[in-house]
Amino acid sequence: MENFDWTSFTKRIAIKAKMSDIYNAWTKSAELEKWFLKKAGFYNSNKKAVSKYINASGGNSYEWTWYLYPDAMTGSIKSANGRDFVQFTFEGSCMVDIKLSESKGYTIVELKQHEIPTDDQSKQFVRLGCSNGWAFYLVNMKSVYEGGIDLRNKDKNLDPMINN
Repeated sequence: MENFDWTSFTKRIAIKAKMSDIYNAWTKSAELEKWFLKKAGFYNSNKKAVSKYINASGGNSYEWTWYLYPDAMTGSIKSANGRDFVQFTFEGSCMVDIKLSESKGYTIVELKQHEIPTDDQSKQFVRLGCSNGWAFYLVNMKSVYEGGIDLRNKDKNLDPMINN
């Protein structure tokens, strides 16, 4: 573990969908709720809600909640170019970069979470926990956009599992 990078990680997945659809999956509340969140809200600089069907843009803030977890996460969209790149804060001061590209009929999603603090709690819950969480949610994004099946556990009567 001596050379392990606790400050960042990268995940990649190929999705058989149009790049514009996958960009929208990251930047429209209505799309985020299909594969990632129970409730997604974006807000402009005046704290006014952005329509669920309009792309978030740089300078917007967000409030997100997941199924089976009561606490909302807040953060901000640092950059959104309208095509193939989105950057947002996540888990406090961490940054997440989403880069999209096309290859052989697929949209390649590359997610990089970086600027992760190196205290023990951040190592466990942010570096390791988020890495596992993003792996599941990226697979769920693929499932939703390729086949229409949402793999998330939404049943509060079941104990936490890998799919919530």
